[in-house]
Amino acid sequence: MGQEERDNHQEKETEQIKEMGALELDKDREKHRIQLLTIIGEIEGHEAVSGNTKATKYEHLLPKLAEIEDNEEIDGVLILLNTMGGDVEAGLAIAEMIASLSKPTVSLVLGGSHSIGGPLAVSADYSFIVPSGTMIVHPVRSTGMFIGVLQSYKNMERTQDRITRFLAEHSRISQDRVEELMLDSTQLVKDVGTLLEGEDAVREGLIDAVGGISDALKKLQAMIEANKK
Repeated sequence: MGQEERDNHQEKETEQIKEMGALELDKDREKHRIQLLTIIGEIEGHEAVSGNTKATKYEHLLPKLAEIEDNEEIDGVLILLNTMGGDVEAGLAIAEMIASLSKPTVSLVLGGSHSIGGPLAVSADYSFIVPSGTMIVHPVRSTGMFIGVLQSYKNMERTQDRITRFLAEHSRISQDRVEELMLDSTQLVKDVGTLLEGEDAVREGLIDAVGGISDALKKLQAMIEANKK
């Protein structure tokens, strides 16, 4: 690769990080090409979040995931999470896309992966959380006015069922246990739900292991090697 090509490659990487928090990792010994994705701040839905709030935009991430699936040169995906949650529909859409990728995927929860961040964390084939990382599991909430209270309640109940079912199907926790954690009134001040720290999330079966970036990369590289056999 000539100097001009290297400069162009560096410029493209810088732009990817700036616009989407994405980067291609290809310097490991085995020369695996790993796509790094970050899911941070608030998960933005159909309405844009405040200009002062960091956000992950689903209209950026969904095409990127489709491109990863289509690109034969990408061997695996590493997803870094530090999200407060956000739009349920957008979050589930991203989680379903990650779960349906044919390439090995590993997620790493850093600061936190709260609310709809839970399905995003477990959507990968294997999940890690750092020791100080946290996850808040709570019932579905909505702001704004409802026209029909009973119908709205049933809709929220169905939405919550979709979330608990996804969590159970993509981790080692049961749907009943997720619902118990969601409705716990003893954990949070003036709220219901449960805050799980790193080891708690693993003990509950929500996350696979406690670890950091080196653990996540080693696991992903091993999965890529196994996938090639």
